[in-house]
Amino acid sequence: MKEANKIIELIQNAKNIIITSHKSPDGDSIGSSLGLYRFIQILGKSSEICHPDPCPNFIEWAKEDAVIVDFEENESAVTDKMQAADLIFCLDYNGANRLGKAMGEVLTSCKAIKVMIDHHLNPDDFVDLSVSEPLVCSTAQLIYELVDASGNLHLMNARIGAPIYLGIMTDTGSFRFSSVTARTHEIIAGLINAGVDHTAVHQDTFDNNRLDKLKLRGHIISERLEILTEYKVAIISVTEHIMESFNYIKGDTEGLVNLALSIEGVEVAAFFTEKGNDVKMSFRSKGELAVNVIANENFDGGGHKYAAGGINHDTIENTIAKFKLLLPKYF
Repeated sequence: MKEANKIIELIQNAKNIIITSHKSPDGDSIGSSLGLYRFIQILGKSSEICHPDPCPNFIEWAKEDAVIVDFEENESAVTDKMQAADLIFCLDYNGANRLGKAMGEVLTSCKAIKVMIDHHLNPDDFVDLSVSEPLVCSTAQLIYELVDASGNLHLMNARIGAPIYLGIMTDTGSFRFSSVTARTHEIIAGLINAGVDHTAVHQDTFDNNRLDKLKLRGHIISERLEILTEYKVAIISVTEHIMESFNYIKGDTEGLVNLALSIEGVEVAAFFTEKGNDVKMSFRSKGELAVNVIANENFDGGGHKYAAGGINHDTIENTIAKFKLLLPKYF
């Protein structure tokens, strides 16, 4: 984080600071945004968080009194705020298109200084200052490094630390992915020493399930799971009709692809979700296959070697069929 002091200088000199993150928010995008927001606050400055779409229900707890204005429901307000900004943070994404087409175009048109803090591969050249660290497990960890490297670790407290812990925890599969390093655990120790209640963060995130959510997840695993043993691949899928029948809300299927990956003998899992005329895909791997390559070359996506996503503009049946036809090429 050699750019830490420059970032602090930009914060101190800015009048209107906006924090953005990627479409389809997760624990890392929400956690890094809130962590940075509260750090800026303790520096005596104000900022606003503007995301493409609403926070998932299962991590709503992390917001507390913070407001996240989303482009999906407040397009004009977000547009006005971004255009008035003189400093915009781009957290946990590596290209303007990850905000969605419309909000991405707003970002590109803004005259504000743009700072990217991210851990995804192959960043686009769309910002003025870039902190790109693909070997780091999460953007939330990079927010901690910013606080530390700028000489402000004495300001770390539970309010800043809890969302940072959330981001690291969720993006590492509760610290089990290979992206976790000794430094990650040192940071976790620092967060606990700063007052973060790690048990509460885990319980609030994972142990507060609606009954409909559990029934939906059970239905997907029991009725929508297919194992392709010759390729060591698990496929799960869900249609909009099924989601509606179980009163789906955002976040109900979070982590299901990892559950499919946990099946004995499975090395790659793919989760297909119908959304309007498109199909969103999540890929996970624990073998040698780089799923970000499949996503990038075939489904207008990307990500990390072991965790990636994509989209296909076709029916869910045709999308799954296309994926199956690709398997001999990659395996």
